[in-house]
Amino acid sequence: MSHRLFAYLLSSLVCLLIYTDSARSIHDSSANKPSADLVLVGGKIWTGNRSRPEAQAIAIWSDRILHVGTDAEVRALIAAKTRVIDLQGRRVVPGFNDSHVHLIGGGMALSRVALKDATDEAEFGRRLQAFDSKLPRERWIVGGNWDHDRTFGGKLPTAATIDRYVRDRPVFINRYDGHMALANTRALQLAGITAATPDPSGGVIVRLEDGKTPSGVLRDRAMDLCMHVVPPLTEDEIAEALQAALAEARSFGVTSLQDMDGNDPVARRHQFRVLQRLARSGELTARIDLRRPIDRASELTALGFTAAFGSDWLSVGGVKGFMDGSLGSSTAKMFEPYINEPGSTGVFVTPRSGMLDLVKQADRGGLSVAVHAIGDQANADLLDIYAEVAKQNGPRDRRFRIEHAQHLRPEDYSRFRELGVIPSMQPYHVIDDGRWAETRIGAKRCASSYAYRSLLDAGAKLAFGTDWPVAPLDPLAGIDAAVNRRTLGTKSGPGWFPEQKITVSEALEAYTSGSAFAAFQEKGRGTLEAGKLADLVVLSRDILSADECNHISETQVESTIVGGKEVFSRRSKRP
Repeated sequence: MSHRLFAYLLSSLVCLLIYTDSARSIHDSSANKPSADLVLVGGKIWTGNRSRPEAQAIAIWSDRILHVGTDAEVRALIAAKTRVIDLQGRRVVPGFNDSHVHLIGGGMALSRVALKDATDEAEFGRRLQAFDSKLPRERWIVGGNWDHDRTFGGKLPTAATIDRYVRDRPVFINRYDGHMALANTRALQLAGITAATPDPSGGVIVRLEDGKTPSGVLRDRAMDLCMHVVPPLTEDEIAEALQAALAEARSFGVTSLQDMDGNDPVARRHQFRVLQRLARSGELTARIDLRRPIDRASELTALGFTAAFGSDWLSVGGVKGFMDGSLGSSTAKMFEPYINEPGSTGVFVTPRSGMLDLVKQADRGGLSVAVHAIGDQANADLLDIYAEVAKQNGPRDRRFRIEHAQHLRPEDYSRFRELGVIPSMQPYHVIDDGRWAETRIGAKRCASSYAYRSLLDAGAKLAFGTDWPVAPLDPLAGIDAAVNRRTLGTKSGPGWFPEQKITVSEALEAYTSGSAFAAFQEKGRGTLEAGKLADLVVLSRDILSADECNHISETQVESTIVGGKEVFSRRSKRP
């Protein structure tokens, strides 16, 4: 035997012994079975796996699921150092995967003036004045999330409305859907917005009765006219916002977040830097998937990025664009005019031809493409664009997404399945928008809107999220909305257009495996199966029980486990 061959065999034997010893270290020596770091027993586990939807117990080793099955099967994996949680009959579901959030905006909203639920102008003004009194003088008042349907009886406020309460400090506060904002006189002056300022492409400067003077309300791209003079966020402010966002997420059982951006380039760089730092230090308590504006797709493709590049903790999912505005701001692009604004059918934020070019370029570069579309015409045109791009660029697993997909023509339901387009929807919007949507587009168009049942029946694969901070970062509120469709303030009754209701298990799938699939994440998350990431949530009530259907919104998250570690416990708020 040659010396070289002997050395090779010896090194191979050493490697084999090392491997065997390492493997043996994770086994229970008495039973010769792998031992778990954490087990949960005595529960009702909804796995999301249709071949075995229910189980009693789950075992976790490191950051992965070791076994899902009966109590007896899982107890056999307990060793001396295994932590055991007795679920005492409580319900466990996969970690919620929110398919659509605005991470920085959501985190910042937690520390900004809150105006959405102001009952009238007096309350609106009191909140502005109180916030103004404690804010450093050099800062603008921003955020707000006001709701003119609730606070002003459906009438739009004006710059003069804010001036009555805050005059000397610039104020630029957005409607809660993010597609309309209100500036006071000081902010308009600093932005240089006057009667001579033209409406920008994809936006509207709302005017007073003279048809010239800016009212203070800016819609969609017109908001950019003021945004560019608002002082940018610092990296420290963004770090604080992200930490606040992570705390909010873990308290609601959200273990994965798909960030749809909405930031300026400076904030975007700060965010990525902060998230990298948190990922390296092990301080992330949710998995983050980032999207960049579709008009910056070339920057990603130039660096070689493709869909879902990154790690289990931090990835770059692709790009996101805008077809139109929103229903609440009367800028969603509709085929027929608005009832409240008979001369308008809404706004194309991005012209159809421009969107076709942007989608084609991003798709050709291998990026995942998600585009916001709310109005029925915006959705129909975007489906046409997706069909054309798929034909031109050739077949591949692209998973085109339509974010919101709120108002649809019935003939477009089946096109989602035919084209493989994922409707990425936010069910809380149906119970929020349902308060006033018929005043915008009437009952007939509302009947084919927020069409969860019709889309599922047509074979589409739903992905659910919240659009936080437009809606609360609470998947259970969203599940309740999808299942019961009772508009805010309504505690009983059949719900708003109840024929579009779906079941609890269907809503859970959309919030877990559906969202994972939409982000190319289904191999590692979305269901509770051996080998997948150990991301799961313990609930206070069994939302899958028929008796609990009317109590879904009352359910709380008892514990959130991400990567096998308990990152939130209601017993101690945080372990």
